[in-house]
Amino acid sequence: MKQDLFGFDGRIVIIAGAGGGGLGTTISKLLAEQGARVIAVDRTQAKIDADITPLIADGLPITPLVADVQTAEGVDSAIATARRAEGELYGLVAMAGGGPPHTWAPATRISRDVWREMFSKNLDSMFFMSQAVAAELKGQQRPGSLVSISSISGLAAGPYHLAYAAAKGAILPVVRTMALELAACEIRVNAVAPAAMIGPKSLLPSNPELESRAIPMGRQAQHREVAASIVFLLSDMATYITGQCLTIDGGIGLKGPHLAEDNTPVMITNQEFLNAMKGG
Repeated sequence: MKQDLFGFDGRIVIIAGAGGGGLGTTISKLLAEQGARVIAVDRTQAKIDADITPLIADGLPITPLVADVQTAEGVDSAIATARRAEGELYGLVAMAGGGPPHTWAPATRISRDVWREMFSKNLDSMFFMSQAVAAELKGQQRPGSLVSISSISGLAAGPYHLAYAAAKGAILPVVRTMALELAACEIRVNAVAPAAMIGPKSLLPSNPELESRAIPMGRQAQHREVAASIVFLLSDMATYITGQCLTIDGGIGLKGPHLAEDNTPVMITNQEFLNAMKGG
């Protein structure tokens, strides 16, 4: 007899930032395929039409919503839509955010406007959307699972994109604190920290030579690989995991600057020793 390991049947999951054809859209599709009733939120009708409407046309249980979760009105609209939907609210993926090219600059040149923009896009939207879903779940005395999207840029230094890195890094104490406060309510709160992902609209097109130098696994992640980890954290397969940040980076975080492309220490130049060390 087949067992439902994910447990999404009859559960509503809000995806904040579902449009764009990238990770948010992929998560929406994957969750709906696993039986969740997805509320796909994006702030533009154009992205809903381009990326979400085709999934609905394929018969997936997705409810589209045009709303800006950087505003109180947008958050309220998402919760109201969940209340009207068939099923019971269970999860959230706080996906909205990003760091567009105009926000990249040395730390000495970051303006107040850029700083505020990055925190509004990446931290404020995550917190107030998470706060609203958690409050709704507590009010219904229901368990749930919230997953926020951080970044490997938020785990260490973020040269030339400090505002984005700082906002993504600030997600983690929010996740850990909410996880502690909500643990007794059986509401789990986690994050993922992806590295660069490749896709049709990626700002970093595939470059195998550069990827092999920077990434131990030699390639950027596919959106589906990151989405699958998020689905796992949302699901009943992760019911004892809370307050954690899952790094999805192909091993980038393991590779220090002292390591060469083949992961040997750059300061070792004796070829005979290198060959012996590597078993050559």
